[in-house]
Amino acid sequence: MTAKLAAQRPRGAGARAAQVLEALETLYPDARTELDFQTPFELLVATVLSAQATDVSVNAATPALFAAYPDAHAMSEAQPEDLEPLIRRIGLYRAKARNLAALARLLVERHGGEVPNDFDAVVALPGAGRKTANVVLSNAYGYPAIAVDTHVGRLSRRLGLSVQTNPDKVEADLQALFPRERWVFLHHALILHGRRVCTARKPDCPGCVMNTFCPKVGVA
Repeated sequence: MTAKLAAQRPRGAGARAAQVLEALETLYPDARTELDFQTPFELLVATVLSAQATDVSVNAATPALFAAYPDAHAMSEAQPEDLEPLIRRIGLYRAKARNLAALARLLVERHGGEVPNDFDAVVALPGAGRKTANVVLSNAYGYPAIAVDTHVGRLSRRLGLSVQTNPDKVEADLQALFPRERWVFLHHALILHGRRVCTARKPDCPGCVMNTFCPKVGVA
């Protein structure tokens, strides 16, 4: 690590990271994704649908979607207008329907209908990006990764683990602070804590076990 990168890290971040990990392991020992899926393809589709949408809304839509289109081969035959009615209650459903149809066709054309265990290949799929690739590869194939969504980014700054707003830079900061083997757990646990305790508008600081050492950056 260069001196410049170390200087950009909040003071005490290293020691605080150990406290954060211990607290999260106590609170959420079984932390995992809240998206429902059975196969890597289902996880990929659900993750694409979850952008700017809640996991609850995605989980409500995917049973009917997967019943009609259980794999990439089936979905590759669909047109966006075939998918739209099944995901209509999810935000940005028209754009997501287009992405899913194109994504399924590329999976069939390039990867035999299977979700590749390759970061760059997943990122290249329509509707996917770095966060999607991290979620899919970590949960489906055990790839060590930290996917930075709004919750992970917000908590990283509030907890004084990063000063960055760019998700890629937050990811790099967290990777430098936490053991590689705990990256996947950390991602899921931070999301759960962001949803249940450290919410965007009204964080429950008095009820948070990290209250004594959290610097509460940005919290009025």
